[in-house]
Amino acid sequence: MTDSTFFVVALLAGIILVAGGLGLALLISPKSLNFQKGEPYECGLPTHGTSWMQFRVGYYLYAILFLMFDVEIIFLFPWATVVRSLGMTGLISILIFIAILSLGLAYAWKKGVLEWKSKISK
Repeated sequence: MTDSTFFVVALLAGIILVAGGLGLALLISPKSLNFQKGEPYECGLPTHGTSWMQFRVGYYLYAILFLMFDVEIIFLFPWATVVRSLGMTGLISILIFIAILSLGLAYAWKKGVLEWKSKISK
């Protein structure tokens, strides 16, 4: 079996398994349509006012910074398992990777992105 044939078979198997699982869940899941299912849930209490509200951009910036360092950890764990076999080249490449991410953190810090300014409105 060639590489492209294996790829196509794996891709089709993945699509069929996902579609089959979703279809099976749709067939056997209980159906209950009522008004309460459309309401937002807030700790078991009825909501007051509208559920739609704007969030400050600071929340999103924190999320992006979290993802940036989360991805860094995802790359560092496999590197740490093979660090001895990579030698000096592997060490230099990971130091460059960490330096680039550190520059991003320093830039965000200098711009004041990491300062949390809470705005309480009543």
